[in-house]
Parts: sequence; structure tokens; C-alpha cells
Amino acid sequence: MVAALSNEYILARRQGSRYRIGMWVAMAAILMMFSALSSAYIVRAASSNDWRALAIPPTLWISTVLILVSSVSLEIARRKLKSETTKTTKVWFWISAALGLGFLVSQIFAWRQLVRQGIYVSTNPHSSFFYLLTATHAVHLFGGLIALLYLAMRKMPRAGDDIAVAKGQAAADVTTLYWHFMDVLWIYVFFLLFFWK
Repeated sequence: MVAALSNEYILARRQGSRYRIGMWVAMAAILMMFSALSSAYIVRAASSNDWRALAIPPTLWISTVLILVSSVSLEIARRKLKSETTKTTKVWFWISAALGLGFLVSQIFAWRQLVRQGIYVSTNPHSSFFYLLTATHAVHLFGGLIALLYLAMRKMPRAGDDIAVAKGQAAADVTTLYWHFMDVLWIYVFFLLFFWK
């Protein structure tokens, strides 16, 4: 019986390693896509006489703060899960998910601010890249938000149930890794769009 539990625990740990490897592969693919979009952006900006840079919509500063704070709260949740399995851990997952949702909502507000100014996807090359890059990031972040909601809604493992704890920790580790990646990617996109001249 003890040997069977021990084997299950080892399998749960290995499964967590496979999740991490899969996440690294997925993040590499996303990074390659954003690298290609960035290259197109830089080449088009340098070779264009119809390029008119957009002013930063003020809402984007708020969304940047929201995603940074969500990364911090998610890291707190992940670390709490390692040391204890209490309801406060779930609260931190819910806070992270709410901040992530706030980020997406603030992105929609930024797009609406631009539309009210008469700036659309086809207005000029910079506006086209703005909508393309921010929408692509938002779609990928939405995937992370679904994972966050899963972590927030799932039943917390009982203390002493090592297998359930290992599986829960693997899910939290992979989600946190992806969320931090989305955070760094947003900072990159933000600086590329508004500070690359």
C-alpha cells in the first residue's frame, strides 16, 4: 500500500515536470510569433512615410499596473500553496484572476478611447500594429485567465494528501510561469509600441 502511494506521488511529480516542459514549448512558440510581429513592426516603422505614432492611451498605464500587481499576487498564492493549503491561498488566486480580468477590461477601454478619437485598425500602420499586438496578447492572456480561474475554483487538497498537493502545485507552478511570461511580454509590447522610434 505504501509503495503504491509512493509510486503515485512520483508519477504526480513527473506529470508536473511534463506540464512545465509543455509550457516552455508553448511559450517558445508564442515568443517566436511575437518576434515575427516585432520584426515586421520595426521594418515597417523604419521604411514608412505614412507612419503616424499614436499617443499612449492613458488606460494602458492602468492596465500595466494591473498586470504587474496580478503577477505579484499570483506569486504570493503559489508560495502559500507550497507552505499551506488554506482558504487564503484561494483568495490570492481569486485576486490574481480579478486583476487579470481588470487588465483585459482596461485593454477594451483603451481600444474604445482610440475609436472615439477616430483611430481604427486601418487608420495608419502604427494603429494597425497597435490593435494586432494588443489583441494577440489579450487572446493569449485570456488563456492564462482561464487557468487562473481553474486554480481559484478547484477544491484545495487536504493536508497530508501528498498526491493531490503535488498535482495542485504543478498546476499552480505552470500557470504562474505562463502568467509571468504574459506579464513580461506585455511590458515588451508596451515599450515596443510607444517608445520604439
